[in-house]
Amino acid sequence: QVQLVESGGGSVQPGGSLRLSCAASGRIFSINDMGWYRQAPDFQRELVARITSGGSTNYADSVKGRFTISGDNARNTVYLQMDSLKHEDTAVYYCKAIVTTSNGYQFQYWGQGTQVTVSS
Repeated sequence: QVQLVESGGGSVQPGGSLRLSCAASGRIFSINDMGWYRQAPDFQRELVARITSGGSTNYADSVKGRFTISGDNARNTVYLQMDSLKHEDTAVYYCKAIVTTSNGYQFQYWGQGTQVTVSS
């Protein structure tokens, strides 16, 4: 079993910044990929940014130049620095990890979600 614990959500005015963290723990042999997704009311969950264990990243077009994803392999933690936040960034943000366990299987895990609200 693997647990993902997210933190850092909250409310901010447009143009402000927030930093999300997601720490993975449990029966982890290696983490292949971690990412952030978000879901706003009446919308499907969408990729925001992801990072591989080798450090490759990709971003949704809507956040390029404003959000930065980074990882700490030693701590099994991923961060999402969100700058120049806009109203449309308001959503529940979920962390996802693709993990290889000690018995060699790969599984996908999700965090519980953290609310980000951008409002004036």
